[in-house]
Amino acid sequence: MSDTRYLQGPLWNNTYVVVMAGGIEGRFWPLGDETMPKQFLDVMGQGKTLLQMTVDRFADRLCPVENIWVVTSENFRQIVINQLPQVPDGNILAEPCRRNTSPGIAYASWVIKSKNPQANVIVTPSDHYIDPLPLFCKAVSVCIEFASETDSIVTMGIRPDYPATEYGYIEADLRYPSPTSPNIFRVDSFKEKPEMALAERYVREHNFFWNSGIFIWNINTIVNAYRVYQPHVAEAFETLMPLLGTDQEHDKVQKLYENLESISIDYAIMEKTEEIYVYPSEFEWSDLGSYSSLKKRLSNDLRGNACVGNGIRLFDTDNCIIHVSGKKQVIVQGMDGFIISEYDDKLLICRLSDEQRIDLFRE
Repeated sequence: MSDTRYLQGPLWNNTYVVVMAGGIEGRFWPLGDETMPKQFLDVMGQGKTLLQMTVDRFADRLCPVENIWVVTSENFRQIVINQLPQVPDGNILAEPCRRNTSPGIAYASWVIKSKNPQANVIVTPSDHYIDPLPLFCKAVSVCIEFASETDSIVTMGIRPDYPATEYGYIEADLRYPSPTSPNIFRVDSFKEKPEMALAERYVREHNFFWNSGIFIWNINTIVNAYRVYQPHVAEAFETLMPLLGTDQEHDKVQKLYENLESISIDYAIMEKTEEIYVYPSEFEWSDLGSYSSLKKRLSNDLRGNACVGNGIRLFDTDNCIIHVSGKKQVIVQGMDGFIISEYDDKLLICRLSDEQRIDLFRE
């Protein structure tokens, strides 16, 4: 944990973090699969899972650890408890079924509002790469101060360093910064994952940013947004309020989720609300959605190879990612552009260019 606080006074005590850890995306077989998705894996080879790295990013830097909440699946609740012993068990909210991000964020919002009606909240994915940490924390601090003083939602946009087709984009109006923060701008629109030609145009125009999925708001701002744009969701969680913390909460959540629409927070709220802003961020970011994206964020040798694990020796090998558990010696010779990944007596050898087919290879 850190002894460096980036927020002080009431902002420190009133800041909460909601970590979204219920997803099953990420093509990292054989390291993991649908029963052990990437947020619970040490894909970076740093001795910590992505979930643990996410919590460490915030705990005792931007809020007290007891202000960190995790939304996950009932199937993963025990994994979260095991990986995050510093987070109170009661702060782990288990969803009975997958309903995308909007219902989970609503669940956490009503719970936090019941604890602290003045809360400021950071919502973050659990499985992303961010570096350097001080730059990230300073940016989040600016957004927290802005959100606490306004009725606005802030999203953290990432300046694209290549024309990515795998990310959604945020179009910002950079002509007029916010009067209270020169680094925050109004969002014009959200864009779906583009084709390459459109992604190239976005990069050239300089006012398009990758959508990081990190959102910051005051708790009353988001609760009111649900009441306006998702009233059925707001009504459902209002009925949950008297049961929070009781033996009846679990059964009530089960019933609520049966009737909730599966919808992302982007579609449910972000694309509808008018008071939404973006902070164009300078830190490095990736959603680590594939071996290729992982390779970009790992240290590469002079021949373009990235290695995670011990006992790896390379000869005449270029542009590969080798990820092994460290229990076996691995010698690679004469390969170019391959994934070599070993875990739990399973071995994958696959061209990087074919990684979209990994799930098919497993069948």
